[in-house]
Amino acid sequence: MAAGILLSRIAGFIRLRAFAHYFGQHSDAGDAFNAAFRIPNLLQNLFGEGALSASFIPVYSALVAREDRKEADRLAGAVASILALLVSCIVLIGVLATPSFIGIIAKGFTGEKRELTIQIVRILFPGAGLLVLSAWCLGILNSHYRFLLSYAAPVLWNAAMIGTLVLYGSSELPQLAALLAWGSVAGSALQFAIQVPVVLRVAPQLRFSIHLSEHVRTVVRNFIPAFVSRGVVQLSAYIDIWLASFLPTGAITGLTNAQLLYTLPVSLFGMSVSAAELPAMSGAGADADGMETVRRRLDAGLRQIAFFVLPSAVAFLALGDVIAAGILQTGRFRYSDAVYVWGILAGSAVGLLASTLGRLYSSTYYALRDTRTPLRYALVRVALTTVLGYLFAIPLPLWLGVPALWGAAGLTASAGIAGWVEMLLLRRKLNMRIGKTGLPPSYLLKLAVSAIMGAVGAWIMKLVLPAVHPILAAIVILGVYGLVYFGMSVALKIPEMSSVLSRLRLSRP
Repeated sequence: MAAGILLSRIAGFIRLRAFAHYFGQHSDAGDAFNAAFRIPNLLQNLFGEGALSASFIPVYSALVAREDRKEADRLAGAVASILALLVSCIVLIGVLATPSFIGIIAKGFTGEKRELTIQIVRILFPGAGLLVLSAWCLGILNSHYRFLLSYAAPVLWNAAMIGTLVLYGSSELPQLAALLAWGSVAGSALQFAIQVPVVLRVAPQLRFSIHLSEHVRTVVRNFIPAFVSRGVVQLSAYIDIWLASFLPTGAITGLTNAQLLYTLPVSLFGMSVSAAELPAMSGAGADADGMETVRRRLDAGLRQIAFFVLPSAVAFLALGDVIAAGILQTGRFRYSDAVYVWGILAGSAVGLLASTLGRLYSSTYYALRDTRTPLRYALVRVALTTVLGYLFAIPLPLWLGVPALWGAAGLTASAGIAGWVEMLLLRRKLNMRIGKTGLPPSYLLKLAVSAIMGAVGAWIMKLVLPAVHPILAAIVILGVYGLVYFGMSVALKIPEMSSVLSRLRLSRP
């Protein structure tokens, strides 16, 4: 799974670099596209990685584990049929009603910038529907432990968009933004189509029909609170974009660039561990004697996540300019733009660990067929994000006497604080149910010491390194950071490092 996510993220970084080359950091067309681009992400996150996974995978996986393949395939076909009908209606309404709700996406946009955003949103909606169906394929394949294809399939989506930029890069920026939206739709179709043959192989009795068996009703009952919960989380992201639309041109593009960078560790480690553990914990949680197994798997997953995510947060805080320049500095994107993205990344570092740990805690609740508790705490998170986001993004830069554009960094920092509150609430409630869980302070201290030493070594290299291409500088400086971190992990005898080394030795021919 991690390999598939890594491939798709690498493709995403190439797409991001190509976008930065043609659109730069401060263009109305770039802001319009990035604001509109939230639409496919919204539907995919609501129906795919969130509500659909939380409601469908536990029930479907339990049937597969009991080897009741016929009923499992009937359930999958019914869910696909209901999902296709629901999403088709949403897409149709979305295309027709875009001008009415565009203020929700980007209230601060006016004139040609607003009209371009409307055009792009309308183009993207059908592709969003295809991404939802792709998420259904992911749920089927995950339950059969076929992780690589479903998580690597977005490579095709990214490739279609990269190809569009290369072919039409000489166009005027507004026209290029619209063409890129069509490239996204084509990529969505490819991402869905490549998974279908494998889905049909693992579910040979799959039939598409709407019937309300007990298993289907269970999925629907669990889907509603999970959908609302994911909707609340997505609302938080939209509040950020809505607030950023009142900031100077470049804030939304800066947030989007930073988001693709800081979601790499979230996806690669948080999402991969959480998604991989969900089917396994679902089977264990169905057994009255399985709570201890769930607790052990949760603790092991928390340690795995922290081992990779905590150093990622320190790297964003200390070396964000190196990371942003290495990936994005090309064409219209300058080093000063990389420094701006660094500020937003530093804000995201505040809650990076909490966000990834929170994903695993939420998956544990879903495995236990509890979708309501994550919803309650997601509401708390959104309330905090809204209040703190406004304070940190709008008045705080004025109080500090810094340019308003830096309010975007305040948005990510406020979201991080809210993420910590949500994660701690999830942990407290779950500990009351299954016993004490969490990361030992001594373990976190060892990780922090290793990461800080890595940052010191990287900064020394950054100071002595002569002027070279940003990509080469990033490879050398981040390479030093990684070597020192992993070296310190070996010296401090961190168990997860020993596990990594063991896997590397086993992978040798």
